[in-house]
Amino acid sequence: MSISKDLEVGQGLQSDLKQPLISKGKEVILSTDSSSNGKDGGSIWMVLLSTFVAVAGSFEFGCAVGFSSPTQSSIRHELGLTLAEYSVFGSILTIGSMVGAVMSGRVADSIGRKGAMRISGGFCMIGWLAIYYSKAAWSLDIGRLSVGYGIGMLSYVVPVYIAEITPKNLRGGLTTVNQLMICSGASTAFILGTILTWRVLALIGVLPCLILLFGLSLVPESPRWLAKVGSHNEFEVALQTLRGKGADISEEAAEIQDYITIIEGLPQGKLQDLFQRKYTHPLIVGVGLIALQQFGGINGIAFYASETFVSAGFSSGAVGTIAMATIQVPLTGLVTLLMDKFGRRPLLMISASGTCLGSLLAALSFVLQDQDNTFEFAPILALTGLLVYIAAFSLGMGAIPWVMMAEVFPLNVKGTAGSLVSLVHWFGSWIMSYSYNFFMSWSKAGTFFMFSGVCGVTVLFVAKLVPETKGRTLEEIQASMEHSSHSSAKLGMQK
Repeated sequence: MSISKDLEVGQGLQSDLKQPLISKGKEVILSTDSSSNGKDGGSIWMVLLSTFVAVAGSFEFGCAVGFSSPTQSSIRHELGLTLAEYSVFGSILTIGSMVGAVMSGRVADSIGRKGAMRISGGFCMIGWLAIYYSKAAWSLDIGRLSVGYGIGMLSYVVPVYIAEITPKNLRGGLTTVNQLMICSGASTAFILGTILTWRVLALIGVLPCLILLFGLSLVPESPRWLAKVGSHNEFEVALQTLRGKGADISEEAAEIQDYITIIEGLPQGKLQDLFQRKYTHPLIVGVGLIALQQFGGINGIAFYASETFVSAGFSSGAVGTIAMATIQVPLTGLVTLLMDKFGRRPLLMISASGTCLGSLLAALSFVLQDQDNTFEFAPILALTGLLVYIAAFSLGMGAIPWVMMAEVFPLNVKGTAGSLVSLVHWFGSWIMSYSYNFFMSWSKAGTFFMFSGVCGVTVLFVAKLVPETKGRTLEEIQASMEHSSHSSAKLGMQK
């Protein structure tokens, strides 16, 4: 789901953007293996500790997204909220996240990765306490907005920090921990929300903030950011701390310095540059996958899963919510193992087909329920459909669109493209999280038939427009997509 996501903003985008560049004569070669190889005398314990601290922010992200699902009925009952008021509470998280994501790049570049994470943790902590002490809708919304701003910033900064501190032989595995911890946080909120009051669950959300804020005092700043701002002494100290006292960091340090020199010499792409003909294909792929991901219904289902199961005929949403939480973490982990073995396109096709089938089964269950309220298998069919949807989404549509973002856009427009894609992501998330309850009030079956249709379009979109990027260099991918953009434009002119 988008919480994997949730996604979210720039994990794959920034991990590629931050790879060092090595200059050889007149050539510029993107190096994906720039970090230490773990030479004799090196140590990874500080890298592991730093990653653990950073992904406390990812866990916080998941807790925030998962909070609204199991608490809907209890919050509405205790505070007397209308459906519209609770929909605002659930969806306003994405408004805050949108603002946080847009500002995160500039904040992280200005005060460092650790500084940005500290600010994020502070906003999240204030937000959770505001929710805990809330007596009315307005204080709930302010708290939720504050948490949203914090996780919007964390969604950018955490994967960037991990990518910038990790040696090459661990980068792939450790960057996926970010996604796994988002899912773990959401699953924890789903499960604990069925047994704890909503106020206690809000206090649970403070714990990852405390771990993050305390842990940041124990770990170094990103060496690449230190090099970028000209803090050369601190840069070497941080890199040596991360690689171990006995590690030889000279080669890696030189590569990082080369990267900084070359990247600063590249013209930075502006938003209007993305709409040039040569970027047509990557722009369609990038924005299209994210838009289809969101309008396929994931955030509506994730934010309000508990009430969806009640609507399907269960006495409470606990069973379905716990089942969802149980399957999404291992399947999200599985996709990280399958992606480079089977490729992006097959997993996206399977995932989109599965979400289409799951939505269809859920829609049929509501049709049967409307026709015959005594039909005893309707809830089981709905549960099956939603679990198929979540399982399929976790296998591809949750994570792979962000990986594709890192692969299809050229380096000089990657940051701008990331901002646009993240804006589309959070805007779509807000639309879906706000309107989902109203769609369900209009027609439960119609809502899921609509989701099934969008997922079916996604299958066709992947089959027709999304390239396979497995086993190809970034240069090969981008050259082929630029050629595709020119060919399409030329064909259009001939017609």
